[in-house]
Amino acid sequence: MGEPGTKSRSSRRPSSAPNLTMPNEVSERIDEEIKREAAALREAKRKEVQVLLLGQAESGKSTLQKQFQLLYAGQALESERPSWRPVVYLNIIKALRMILSELEFEFQARKPDDPHTSDSVIAEINRLRTALLPLVSIEDSLASEINGGVSIPGGRSGAFVRSGWQKQVRSEQQSSVSEPLFVRLPETAHLAAKSISRSADDIKALWRHDTVQHFIENKTIRLEESASFFLSHVDRIREPGYLPTTDDILRVRLRTLGVIEHNFAVALGTKTYNWRLFDVGGARQAWVPYFDEAVSIIFLAPISAFDQYLEEDPRVNRIDDSLQLFTSICQNKIFKDVHLVLMLNKTDLLKKKLASGIKIRKYITSYSDRPNTYEAAASYFRSHFVHSHRKHSDVGRTLYHHFTSMLDVKATQKIIVDVGESILQKHIKRVGLI
Repeated sequence: MGEPGTKSRSSRRPSSAPNLTMPNEVSERIDEEIKREAAALREAKRKEVQVLLLGQAESGKSTLQKQFQLLYAGQALESERPSWRPVVYLNIIKALRMILSELEFEFQARKPDDPHTSDSVIAEINRLRTALLPLVSIEDSLASEINGGVSIPGGRSGAFVRSGWQKQVRSEQQSSVSEPLFVRLPETAHLAAKSISRSADDIKALWRHDTVQHFIENKTIRLEESASFFLSHVDRIREPGYLPTTDDILRVRLRTLGVIEHNFAVALGTKTYNWRLFDVGGARQAWVPYFDEAVSIIFLAPISAFDQYLEEDPRVNRIDDSLQLFTSICQNKIFKDVHLVLMLNKTDLLKKKLASGIKIRKYITSYSDRPNTYEAAASYFRSHFVHSHRKHSDVGRTLYHHFTSMLDVKATQKIIVDVGESILQKHIKRVGLI
């Protein structure tokens, strides 16, 4: 005992203190914990399925990703729904600008006695141009707002977004707590919404004008594939409480920069697998780092693009470019064990073009005198891709191919389920779970 008023010094070790007299036991516990963590990481890795979406720009990769999201992560898509509203507005504004720009060119090169470029028609279009100019003039500002103010390499204009852009837009939408979420918009998007509502009648008048439809039918005016859809639905989109529908989200056009990754939980039997789906965009040099661990490649080939040419090289037909790209994948030894899925996409647009009388042989001479029907065209394009796979792939690798229209939700999701099961079986065999 110590003297009164002094603290006694106890030889006892506090219960919370480490037992330094048993280093082997501590080391064993640490080793066990490290082993458990390593085993958990290995198990998580074994349940991770990495899939690449490949194809040229505008082949439908982003739309397929949205279909995966709709099927496996519907709540996430629902939470992102308001962020697509400014993008719909941008699609409408861009379509108007392209129409007015092409009309100006046609009017300058007009021929005498052409009823589609008469003085009265030019006067009508100029009145609409003047009315729509305030709306069209905010295109770049709206694109910049969607971009998050990020400058685009090469000085390109338009909206190019990176992974996570929806969070940026949603954070701006949630700046006010006094209004329901679906009516909150960033500043320029709010201006676009008001302008579209105010100018809806002029938008419809321009879109329905005989001269505009004439030049579109003659392919003098070329618009993005979704333009006609949105311009035809202006009355719905002009409403103050407008919220993009699933159909709107699937159709909207928005270019991506870099790699966009999406994660989905996909069940097979009693197990759940983490799908890492990579949309690597049209920049082909960005694909390489994602090849090593890929279980599957889903390649999208837009077979409706037989009458289109590359933006960067107008001499190259888009289907020819798509076939060359697919061939390079088949030839690459890195992919010899990769599960390969080919989606011959945009069949709905192919049918529409053929029904309108557009002749394939005008753009692809090797089509020769084959019938200008969907069945003949689909078989012709499929045979070229299948032949390339057979010629350039290792013996024994199967090519799974499907004809697809990404806007057909029911049909596409059935294909996704079928494709998903075959990909998971390939993954399970690779990692040795069966």
